[in-house]
Amino acid sequence: MLYTLKQLLPTSAMTIKTQKILILAANPKQTARLRLDEELRDIKEGLQRAQNRENFDLRYDLAVRPRDIRRAILDYRPNIIHFSGHGAGVQGLAFEDETGNEQLVTGEALAGLFGQFSNQVECVLLNACYSEVQAKAIAQHINYVIGMNDQIQDKAAIEFVVGFYDALLAYNSEYDSGSPVEFAFNIARNAIELAGVSGESIPEIKKKPL
Repeated sequence: MLYTLKQLLPTSAMTIKTQKILILAANPKQTARLRLDEELRDIKEGLQRAQNRENFDLRYDLAVRPRDIRRAILDYRPNIIHFSGHGAGVQGLAFEDETGNEQLVTGEALAGLFGQFSNQVECVLLNACYSEVQAKAIAQHINYVIGMNDQIQDKAAIEFVVGFYDALLAYNSEYDSGSPVEFAFNIARNAIELAGVSGESIPEIKKKPL
């Protein structure tokens, strides 16, 4: 007797929805060089080795301009938005303008955009120095937002995001406590300590007010 794939899969397996991860990166001219290629490579390696990798889909855009943020979200409809680059505190996050120079985007502007997609975006990760202020603004609309309360070194930043996605991809509700994002956040902070570098207290998680 022949069976279709649908008949062979248990109901729980059929209802698993692919989680979409969108990584946006910018390193404008005249800003300090960041190891964005290494960060992206390590995240992709973690995704490839994950046992349930078929449940996650990754897309990334580099040299991102403000309008590219909107277009990427509209086109891809992600569940997780990740920004890698520079932050300037209350002035905003550093994206690129048409000539590749720095263009700052405020937390209020980002919150206004991300808030339009709050039914699908579960988590925003801002892997940028001094991005806590943007995280607070965005967390008014999004369930989980991770930002940095100080300057964070490249090594610590990379260890954090790699640990975050390793844990998120491996999350098992039968054994792991908290939500997937909270579990991944705690593992990621510990990853900085395990690497023997300072900065484990810099990443902070914000939750949407009830």
